[in-house]
Amino acid sequence: MASVIGLTGGIASGKSTVSTMLNEKGYTIIDADLAARMVVEVGQPAYLAIVEEFGEGILHQPDATINREKLGQIIFNSDEKRKVLNGIVHPAVRKMMLQHKDEAIEAGKNTIFMDIPLLFESDLTWMVERTLVVYVNEETQLSRLMERNHYNHEDAAARIASQYPLRDKVTLADAVIDNNGSLHETKRQLDALLVEWELKP
Repeated sequence: MASVIGLTGGIASGKSTVSTMLNEKGYTIIDADLAARMVVEVGQPAYLAIVEEFGEGILHQPDATINREKLGQIIFNSDEKRKVLNGIVHPAVRKMMLQHKDEAIEAGKNTIFMDIPLLFESDLTWMVERTLVVYVNEETQLSRLMERNHYNHEDAAARIASQYPLRDKVTLADAVIDNNGSLHETKRQLDALLVEWELKP
């Protein structure tokens, strides 16, 4: 029986770094952000539903892909429209992720990591058996985000404040990787956890 692990974190916490480490070890990663991009590609059911709901004015010409900026402006100013969009996209993302999980299990994979940024916020823990949070303290998160995205202090702090606090996610997780130190230290913790949970690719 395959193990399904939920991998999550916060902005600039190093979740992608851990995901890359797992990928290099041969583990299957199913990425929610990637699935969210795939379900709105031209011709997909979610894409067609979005165009029907929001009109062809949200499309780039001539390739008819969704103009995220235009769509963003519409939903940014309306809770109701945002709920409609989420009601189209979120079920499609979940369906695709579960489909990819089933395919991985059929292919004989022993462990599947579901990389879901909003694992707790969107109540998606039912999709996984155990949860792993990549944690950094607020100071580290702030400095890494400013460095990575070239934000000023105020913008970076606002981005972090808009998310569910990492320290709260830690209390909900089955395991935590403390990513405040070096990459070597993060890798050591990850390796130890893979052994402890007996997770084979």
